[in-house]
Amino acid sequence: MAETVIDVKELTKHYPSAKAVDGIDFEVRSGTVFSLLGPNGAGKTTTVEILEGLRTPTSGTATVLGHDIAKDYRAIRGRVGVLPQEFEPFDRLTPSEAVAYWGRLFNRVPSKADVKRLLADVGLTERASIQGLKLSGGEKRKLGIAMSLVGEPELLFLDEPTTGLDPKARRDLWGLIRRIQREGRTVFLTTHYLDEAEQLADDVAIMHKGKIVAGGPPADLVARSESRTTIVLAGAGPAGLQEVTRRGLPARLEHDDVLVRVADPSEMKGILAKLAALDIPVKDMYTRRRTLEDVFLSLIGARMEEGVLEA
Repeated sequence: MAETVIDVKELTKHYPSAKAVDGIDFEVRSGTVFSLLGPNGAGKTTTVEILEGLRTPTSGTATVLGHDIAKDYRAIRGRVGVLPQEFEPFDRLTPSEAVAYWGRLFNRVPSKADVKRLLADVGLTERASIQGLKLSGGEKRKLGIAMSLVGEPELLFLDEPTTGLDPKARRDLWGLIRRIQREGRTVFLTTHYLDEAEQLADDVAIMHKGKIVAGGPPADLVARSESRTTIVLAGAGPAGLQEVTRRGLPARLEHDDVLVRVADPSEMKGILAKLAALDIPVKDMYTRRRTLEDVFLSLIGARMEEGVLEA
């Protein structure tokens, strides 16, 4: 069994008007990618800030790298890297200068080769000499990751690391996260991209209204879910949804597509026969295996995309 890097037990954070974190338990194993998921207001940010030593819990315990975070944060400070959600670089420093300066704050003096390598890892080689205020939002995220790595941390907290990145840059950073994991480091990831969590995370915890409502490897959560297959009627629209539900089939609208849930593979033939009898225009029709996003939707009742909760 891998060593436990983060151990959370009966953790709470209460305010006069709300219970932001309400008695949660989870653990993160060494050398894994762990993802904490949930809609806005679920308690994710409060939980992460407790683990980063920024907030004091009301009750319960949270140990990080073997130390109680509420009592002994100094013991782990130099062993952890953090990319906060609202990261803003130093406006007047270039990426090269910012990475070198950040390293000195951790009592490290990175060489020019080290700085160059870190910036190359996150795709900022060509922007290494541009002032921070001239970087795009996505480039600022990349710089934040480079700065979080400069202290060679054992544990890395990445809060929405790919927000604002184009698809290629996003997948490039997925590769970087996988490489960080292969080096033996542990990554604690929060993201609004559920496909990102499904691709990267060894374990996830889904949080809602201050509580953990599900947890485990993404593949296990999908396998345990009620339905594993969805029939997609691309472009069927609201009129198509009305016709499908009129036939008694469980369906929902996603953008302009109608998604029909197949609870049991043995029902597939009968469902397809009912759909074939419908006179509705579709651009395409195909089946889709159930994903972590489907599991999230069934648990929370809403879709999560870049910080926006959609019913």
